[in-house]
Amino acid sequence: MNITVLSLFPGMLRGFFESSIMARAVKRGLVSYELVDIRDYATDRHRKCDDEVFGGGAGMLMLPGPLGAALEAAGSPAKRTVFLTPSGRLFNQAMARDFAAERDLVLVCGHYEGIDQRVIDTYVTDEVSIGDYVLSSGEVAALVLVDAVYRLVDGVITGESLAEESFGLGLPEGSDGRKSASLLEYPQYTRPADYASMPVPEVLTSGHHANIARWRLRESVRKTLAYRPELLAAAGLPEEVRRLLREIVIEGGSREPDTEDPGRAN
Repeated sequence: MNITVLSLFPGMLRGFFESSIMARAVKRGLVSYELVDIRDYATDRHRKCDDEVFGGGAGMLMLPGPLGAALEAAGSPAKRTVFLTPSGRLFNQAMARDFAAERDLVLVCGHYEGIDQRVIDTYVTDEVSIGDYVLSSGEVAALVLVDAVYRLVDGVITGESLAEESFGLGLPEGSDGRKSASLLEYPQYTRPADYASMPVPEVLTSGHHANIARWRLRESVRKTLAYRPELLAAAGLPEEVRRLLREIVIEGGSREPDTEDPGRAN
């Protein structure tokens, strides 16, 4: 995968690409990257890249000229081009998988009040938000997206590790063959077996793999119900998950999430 990031402050990004798993992925040729300074495409001696907003209002807007030229040089819009903005579609794991399948990905880091709409209309294929909040730096948002995407590229991380993560914990298909919801990852423990008078759950040291798998599924359902109940409000939940969900609700008195599945047992 080739990742190109357009930014007014590329120095903020460089350390990420030169560290940890990303650095190894780059060294192995699984990922390549280019950090583009948008100011290099400005045409005046002050390298001006922003101006006042038409119609008035506070703040400045990134000029279309330098950014458009930078995008042209990067190969947009022929390449998948993502603008990180609070007004975009909410980023999620499914979107990360979609982006990871691309050979080339171009990211635009906004600043000030954002970028001229004409640049979006001409070059941008996806407007993406990493969450319902506003950042002062598009670079931070771009790194969140890159980190979620590149690790899904074949060979960067083992498939087994990806399958055991939150949002990667795949439930079996429901009886109607429809894909069901994903779960949050179950709690995990390491040595020592007893820390601050808190022992590791006995089942995890039992060596009984079937019991461990059942415990992990139950705890995943419990955590998903507590933190992200909307993930369980999906059609086609497997009967085992429905059973665990009912048991957990009875134990804790929490309300079971609404579901679109008319055949769900109550």
